[in-house]
Amino acid sequence: MTEPVLAVSGLSSGYGQATVIRNLDLEIGRGEIVAMVGKNGMGKSTLLKSIMGYLPKFSGSVSMAQHAISDSRPHQIARLGVAYVPQEKALFQDLTVEENICLAMRGSASWDETKATIARCFPFLLQRLQQKAGTLSGGEQKMLLMARSLSVGAKVLLIDEISEGMQPSIISNLVKIIKTERDRSGLGVLLVEQNIPFTRAVSDRYVLLDKGEISGSGNTRDPDTHEKIAAHISL
Repeated sequence: MTEPVLAVSGLSSGYGQATVIRNLDLEIGRGEIVAMVGKNGMGKSTLLKSIMGYLPKFSGSVSMAQHAISDSRPHQIARLGVAYVPQEKALFQDLTVEENICLAMRGSASWDETKATIARCFPFLLQRLQQKAGTLSGGEQKMLLMARSLSVGAKVLLIDEISEGMQPSIISNLVKIIKTERDRSGLGVLLVEQNIPFTRAVSDRYVLLDKGEISGSGNTRDPDTHEKIAAHISL
């Protein structure tokens, strides 16, 4: 693996007094797409929220390109180049598509560059710029979340269950978009998923999460990947 763009070392985190993530180590290389797979309630979303600074870290550290971000606040982590696509539709429903995207743009970004990214990845949104985000379909709102994250020139992208409820054709297109953006910019991606075909199609390797701990890993191109992931999810 190349030098990690994101490194999690000995991380324990959770809610209140409850520890959910336990002494977890994980690295994402530049240009690498890693899928984290596990049943509901195993800590997948908790890990992403902990990396982004939304949840307290009880112990351990998180660094991005060797820059410590363990004690940084979410907006500071975002400015350093970590973008987050949450499972919930975290949009301003009463604002337009354009306004939702502009709110995520950093000072150095230009609207022309942002529009070019949208045109390349989600061209249908260019015809919806003045539409209220809340009037988009569920799948379209997820695409807006992705567009917003890809438009900020992120170095690391954290994606939580993006394929849930999506049509297969949209999922196939999403595979192409994520891989294309990775190839263009060296984007590192940590993808939380339970969709095995999507996981295999988009990621380079996978890790299995069980009760807040990594219990296994592998290359998604290995012939037994589907069986290993399926067995883990069904346990």
